[in-house]
Amino acid sequence: MKALLTTLFLLPLMLMAQNTACKCCTDTHKAFDFWVGSWVVTNADGSPAGNNTIVKEEGGCVLRENWTSASAGFTGTSLNFYNQQSNQWEQLWIDNSGNHLKLKGNRTGDQMILSSDEFTHTDGESYINRITWTHNQDGTVNQLWEVLQNNEVKQVLFNGLYRRDQ
Repeated sequence: MKALLTTLFLLPLMLMAQNTACKCCTDTHKAFDFWVGSWVVTNADGSPAGNNTIVKEEGGCVLRENWTSASAGFTGTSLNFYNQQSNQWEQLWIDNSGNHLKLKGNRTGDQMILSSDEFTHTDGESYINRITWTHNQDGTVNQLWEVLQNNEVKQVLFNGLYRRDQ
């Protein structure tokens, strides 16, 4: 009787484990894998920007970013995941200065393009943050953070090149 109860209790758990073992193994879930790794990041002018490590966690369902800026004392982290309900990638960035940024979007070709919702700046105008990660043929990744107004680029906040940390 004890063996039967144990089997009846464990069988649903084993079936759940089998059904969820590869929940995030689709090509869509792997669309941002080109960013996974340890990186040395430089600004567009070649000066050091910082170091970034992106790892897959939670059975491959989450990409966690850990950023350390070349500017002393500035760090941040992001959680990135594919939201099956909205059919979009989402990112939540939080840094040690208390700032946060929420983005969403998808991969198009060799680019992951994520944008914020529209927000009102202190100047009273409405803007959108757009960050594009481009997977280059040589294995590097370019990250371009732009601020847009009416679909027009108003400012580039960051343009960095990621090279794998050897």
